Amino acid sequence: MKTIRLRINDRIYDKIIWLLSKFNSDEIEIISEDAEFVENQKYLNSELHEIMQGEAKFVDIKDVDDRLEAIIVKNENTI
Repeated sequence: MKTIRLRINDRIYDKIIWLLSKFNSDEIEIISEDAEFVENQKYLNSELHEIMQGEAKFVDIKDVDDRLEAIIVKNENTI
């Protein structure tokens, strides 16, 4: 599957969306670039940059398990 990005004039936007909506969801997916999308994209690009620069800090599964267990023990009586 391929992805394309379009900049569409407001005047024809509704017509383009109408046309695209005629396809099945397994043929085409409309991805809106709202504020949340843009923020997620910035965050992911930042994370990728850290990984590519060798600056990312990774945690192994044992550390994650230990941290989660500590949180569970600390909070198990609060429910």
